[in-house]
Amino acid sequence: MCANVFGVLKSLFGKPFDGGKRMDHGVPSQQQPQHPMDPHQQPTYHPQHPAMRRLYEIQKEVASLGPQVCTFSGLQNDRDYKRLERDLTRLLLDVDQVDTEGKMELQGARKRAAQEVEGLLRYLEENATHPSRVAIEDLSNKARQLVEERVVAPQRCGGVAEINDELVDALQELILRLTQIKTEGRVPLRKARYRALTRLCAVQDVLEGRTPQQTLSLPLSGETHEAVNRINQVMVKVSVARSQLVALLMGLSGRDSCTHLSRILTEMQVELDALDVSGNAAIRNYRKQVVEEINGLLKHLDLEVEGDDTRRYDLAQNNSIREIEAVRAHVSHLREGVLRHCMVGDMSFRPKAELQSLLTKLDQVDTAKNPCIREARRRAVVEVQAIITFLDLREALVCRQPGPAEHPSHRAVWLVLGSLSDLQAQVLGFDGKRVDKSYMMLEELLTKQLLTLDAVDPQGDELTKVARKQAVKFAQNILNYLDMKTDEWEY
Repeated sequence: MCANVFGVLKSLFGKPFDGGKRMDHGVPSQQQPQHPMDPHQQPTYHPQHPAMRRLYEIQKEVASLGPQVCTFSGLQNDRDYKRLERDLTRLLLDVDQVDTEGKMELQGARKRAAQEVEGLLRYLEENATHPSRVAIEDLSNKARQLVEERVVAPQRCGGVAEINDELVDALQELILRLTQIKTEGRVPLRKARYRALTRLCAVQDVLEGRTPQQTLSLPLSGETHEAVNRINQVMVKVSVARSQLVALLMGLSGRDSCTHLSRILTEMQVELDALDVSGNAAIRNYRKQVVEEINGLLKHLDLEVEGDDTRRYDLAQNNSIREIEAVRAHVSHLREGVLRHCMVGDMSFRPKAELQSLLTKLDQVDTAKNPCIREARRRAVVEVQAIITFLDLREALVCRQPGPAEHPSHRAVWLVLGSLSDLQAQVLGFDGKRVDKSYMMLEELLTKQLLTLDAVDPQGDELTKVARKQAVKFAQNILNYLDMKTDEWEY
């Protein structure tokens, strides 16, 4: 959409309003003489015409506001939104006030200018009110409320923040839901999602990496004990600073700022550096631990500008994503080969060793604790595992040699597995959307196989019970894989 906006901008302002005269390298071409007796000949207007000059001035303002509109990632109640809306509305009024003297050419130029401003206004509003933007804000508010109740409020009241696994798990669930929000490739939505994710992940990191306040109980001299007491005092300040940082990241800080907190933490470091603990290894290690705690908090204080750098929110430029995409391209090539050979009944192509090596590569990808990169890697792993399980089942079906004493229920389970193998081949090769008839057909056939398995009576046969349980899990995995392929997830 942003590219379309600038496309219109270019078509409108890419060349001066010269009444039809072409411009080459800024030099107007020679005006063709008009026939004095042609009453239908439209007059041309020089760029110095008052109306054209005014439209040029408006063009410059539109050109300066365009990039701001196309990267704005906030909501309608944000100060920047109101400023942009006000400026664009003013420009629209300015365009409307341009005197065209009733001339068709001037009216056309004014109309195109008005359409461009209206397009920017529409794009600004669409992104600020987009359902995905609303969903991002809703999850951010839930995280904010959770942190307010469990961390910030108790600390402000002089109590102790309730930080436990339940809180960390709740934050992780919100992070996962944020990664699943669709952005349709829109820069404002991608920035908004990235900003929410980075802040929430930072809060999670701060809470998970907390160091409990501790006091060293050592038989040391009074002077050394004094150093320990001073470090303990700093640790109390660090605990307060941690809560302040969480409040800052979640927008619950009131009048505090990242700059103010950074100064406080830096002063703590200076205070610790001034301690003379060179003669005692235990005290030195304790101080080092506290310094590392402070450094861990400081690294999160640059999040005010997170998401403004394209290399950050545009994960297509991320090296880890590039590694994952390279593996996925390799997996796609192997999948095509496997399906091609299976169609002709050739089981000689079994690239399991190659697939296992790709799993190892994916395991080595650095996710930098980025939930979007983690999800991208997880999906790539699922794609590899889907091919491996398909090959394993095909091989088991080929090698199967049922005896005359085989339990009928066990044979029924294997019949279903044979059908599931054929369906999995179709799922592996499926490349459509959930609205496609082929998707609905596959989903229905897989569901029928689950119902068939549910109807199998093991009649007390333990081997059949195990086989049926595994077949049900296999069918569910195929359904989950089909859903994953069609949920239009994006990083």
